[in-house]
Order: sequence, then C-alpha cells, then structure tokens
Amino acid sequence: MAAGETAAPVSSRWPARPAALTLAAILILAAPRLARAEDFIDYRYEDYSETGGRVSVRTQGISASEDIGTDMRFAFTFINDAIAGATPNGVPAPPGTSQVPLTNLTDHRKAWDTDLSRQFGIVNVLVGYSQSREHDYVSRGWSLSTLTDFNQKNTELLVGVAGHNDNVETFFTPQHLYFDKQAFSAIAGLQQLLDPRTSVTLNVTWGRETGFLADQYKLAVKTIAILPGTTLLEYFAENRPGERNMASVFASVNRAYPALKGALEASYRLYGDTFGIVSNTAEVRWVQKLGTRVTLAPELRFSQQDAAKFYYYNLDNTSIIPTRVPNPSGAAYSSDYRLSAFDAVTCGLRATWKLAEHLRLEAAYARYAMRGTDGTTPQSAYPTANIVSAGARVSW
Repeated sequence: MAAGETAAPVSSRWPARPAALTLAAILILAAPRLARAEDFIDYRYEDYSETGGRVSVRTQGISASEDIGTDMRFAFTFINDAIAGATPNGVPAPPGTSQVPLTNLTDHRKAWDTDLSRQFGIVNVLVGYSQSREHDYVSRGWSLSTLTDFNQKNTELLVGVAGHNDNVETFFTPQHLYFDKQAFSAIAGLQQLLDPRTSVTLNVTWGRETGFLADQYKLAVKTIAILPGTTLLEYFAENRPGERNMASVFASVNRAYPALKGALEASYRLYGDTFGIVSNTAEVRWVQKLGTRVTLAPELRFSQQDAAKFYYYNLDNTSIIPTRVPNPSGAAYSSDYRLSAFDAVTCGLRATWKLAEHLRLEAAYARYAMRGTDGTTPQSAYPTANIVSAGARVSW
C-alpha cells in the first residue's frame, strides 16, 4: 500500500494491510447512504500472513446496523486483531548479505466505532465515534458527514470532516513517556448517475497530522568515528517531522452490463503529502453473477509510490547528525521501508453466495506483493502476503 493509504492505521508499527482504511475512506464508507440500507448483523474473519515468517494479523469483526424509526439509523462495529511475527526494524543488511534484520513482535488490538445518522429532507447527517487500543497505543476518533441528494436523487454530494487524538508510548527514556498525535481530515465528493447503467464518483480529501509522527520501533544507523581510525556502528531512533499535510483525489466509474450479468468497477487515486511522498493507485474489479445466488468478483490493484524526502537506507554518506531522543524540529531521517520508493500489486477473487433470502456468505483470497524501486534498499525488506477472508451476513 502507498504511504498515503497507511496514515491512519491505529499503530504505524504494523505494516500496511490492504484492508486498512484511511480516515477519508472511513468517511466514504460510513457516509449516510447507510440510512437507506438493510438492517443486518455481519461477521468477518481475515488472515493476513506475510511469507517467510513475517507479520501475521488475524482479524475478527462484528458489525450491525438497525433503523430507529423512519429517519434514523444506528451502526456499530467491533474489531479484534491478533498480531505476531517479524518485521524490518530499519537496520541495514549486514555486510555480505542482502537480508535486512527483523524484529519479532506480538500485540493485541481492540477497536470499535459507532455511527448515528438521521435524514433531514434531502440531507442525511451522520456522526461517529471510534476508539482503538493496543498495549502501547490508544486512539480516539470522531467524524461528521452529510450526504445530500439533488437532481431527483441522480446526484449526491458528500461533505465530511473527521479527526483523532492518539497517545503513543515511547522508549527513549526510562519513564516510557506517552507522546500525543493529532489528525484532522476533510472530504468533499460528488457521485453522479449518468444513465441507468453508469455512475461516476469524484472525491477530494485533505488531511493534517501533528505531534509525534515517528514509529517508536524503527531505527536508523550511522557509522560514527570514536577515535582516529576507529569507527562504531551506532543505532538511533528515527526522527520524522512533527507535522504532515496530505491531499488526494479519487475518481471512479461503475458500469453495469446486463447482457453479461456483470458490472465493471474502476478507480484511480492520486496522493501527495509534505513528507515528499507521491503515490498513484489504480484498481479494477469485475462483478459477475452466476445464476441468481452466486457472484464472483476478480480484482487487480496497482500502487506506485515515490520515497519520502527524508528516507535513507542508512545515514552514512549524509551530513545528518542523529539524536538519541527524536526531535521533530531537527533533521528528519527514517529507514522505514514503507517510506521508500516501491510498487505494490494486489490481485484477488471474492465469491458471494446468497444462501437464503436473508443470509449471505462470502469468501475471498488475495495476493499482495511489494517491490522496492530505489535500487538501494534490498528486496528482502519488502513483504509478500496471502490474505484470506470469510464472512456471513444476516439481514432483515
């Protein structure tokens, strides 16, 4: 995933997961169109496993949505993550090998969010609150969005804002102090029905993060001269800027083909931020009905990312003098592979089976692969992963 798509996972320590949502994506998915949906309870399981004994994330989630009267809707989601495995810590590969060092990790994350929407004429208003907890990271978020119908409901205007406040445990002092991180984002979007078979969407998103934006587990390395002719390899915590502004443009088109009993969904996203990262993401999906109960949906997703302007495989041959304790106002540096230049490809297949009128089963498999493109960072830093998911929905 591009870095622009990983800004909002509740802990930057975990690698990007295809299921991870940015704050803007949450606004889109939780938009007030839920008020027109069916009542349901939904269970989801996902297993994200990187090859080579790297990070594995097993996620279980339950969500439910229910009408309250004729113009209100309440929705709730609970997610439980079990995380284990090994991930690059930012230290370069030892001389004579291309394998970057890995650090083992385990953690447990619990997260929940709740939304309440209400219809006011042609405008639907949704407010939401979320919270996520790990042993070293606590995040609390809120959102407010509106969806307005125009042109006999052929045009929909989405406007939303969201924010979160996080507390991050650090390990640079014996006290293991918690640092703060704040974020705010806004989205404006338009969905237009061009004809009975075709709709287009355009969303523009802006966001800003401030506070402690570094990953407290990532290191940077520099060879330090301690005596004439004597050097020592020193390890330092990474140091990212204390603020980050982000912007993205998302466009999509959906086209139904009744004669083929299928539909095409295609999208493109351009992202840029003040870290110097620019990414492009294109996705295409074909939704094919087989009979009246089964739907297959193959999909392909490609992302390309440029490196952050302060990414270095190591700090040798730079004039940077690193510090023991991160200083956001000082020189920025990071050896986190997620901030490097890379390509990422996801290909997968999703199957849905309508077992009964109010019962639907779903299963999916996807393959995710990253490839470094800077010509310096070893390919061993970049993961490949298998993603298996299954779920069931009961509606009424």
